[in-house]
Amino acid sequence: MSPKDEMVKANQPFILVTPTYADNEGNGAVPKQVIKFLNNENNRKLMVGVIAGGNTNFGKFFGHAGTVISKKCNVPLLYKFELTGTLRDIQNLREGVATLWEQHNKQLIRA
Repeated sequence: MSPKDEMVKANQPFILVTPTYADNEGNGAVPKQVIKFLNNENNRKLMVGVIAGGNTNFGKFFGHAGTVISKKCNVPLLYKFELTGTLRDIQNLREGVATLWEQHNKQLIRA
């Protein structure tokens, strides 16, 4: 296997940020590269949440990759943003991620 074919392996807790590529029925929402990454059990164990991008034109399937990953991997769906996001999205994410890491670190200290 060449280096470019090797899958990234997580070595610390992370938040997954993924695009959504669903059709009008929600099929194919999670990109194949993300599925391959999450097929690694260690990667799944280290994921503490998911954020999904999408397009509101897809209605109930907006950011559907995040919904699918959240349910299958039992992690919180932290946020959905449209296309490239807005300045408000950036502010919300910064605040939310800071709060999440603070809570995560407190849990690690208690454990």
